Amino acid sequence: MMMLSRNIRISAGFRALYRQSVRCISYVQGQSPEPKVREYFYYIDHQGQLFMDDTKVKNFITCFKDTKFLAFFFKRLKINNKERYNEQFPYLSPCGVERNFIRCDDRPIVFTQILEHDNTSPDKGEETSSECLDRLSCNFTGDKYTIPMEPEKICMLPRSGRIYHPAPGKTGGVGLIKSSVAIELSKHFEFGEAGEYAPPTHFNWKGQRYTLTNELVELMTDEERGEIGTLP
Repeated sequence: MMMLSRNIRISAGFRALYRQSVRCISYVQGQSPEPKVREYFYYIDHQGQLFMDDTKVKNFITCFKDTKFLAFFFKRLKINNKERYNEQFPYLSPCGVERNFIRCDDRPIVFTQILEHDNTSPDKGEETSSECLDRLSCNFTGDKYTIPMEPEKICMLPRSGRIYHPAPGKTGGVGLIKSSVAIELSKHFEFGEAGEYAPPTHFNWKGQRYTLTNELVELMTDEERGEIGTLP
């Protein structure tokens, strides 16, 4: 798994200060800091919805919904390695002459749907493979931007209750599972002797029992790692 050279997610303890610093940033949507370059600013909430950053009321009505645009946008999303706005907007989705700067509530990649694969033979109705062939849809893109589901790498933080799954390395390597999907997945967890005060140990999915690796912890913040109990 790709390791990050720096931690780009802001811990919950500094969110208020972070939001205040974002409000102090001066920008104009569509500004042109140099010839043939335009800059736009976006926000992704914890449900995976995409908004213009300066939208005052952020809800289902005001978010972007066109799946082709969303797939185009999120496939190009990566860590902002430019000097411009890299602290307040840690992600970037370049598109030709456009620089689309992005900040988010948690992670930029949010898995909003499970696209289940039919593992049965059309003739005999029997399972043909024990391998998980399901896919996770990213940020309301339907089947236009998906990644393979890896059940053994699902990771739940016991304090926040949020569930994470591997995401493309260029975006940070960790994606958040949307809350409604996470609630459904949580029914398939098994917990050890510590119960729900510790991360689950196993995940049952379509007849398979997966031992959870919790390897995503290596890509998380110190605060998140503390929930797992693996801080050095």
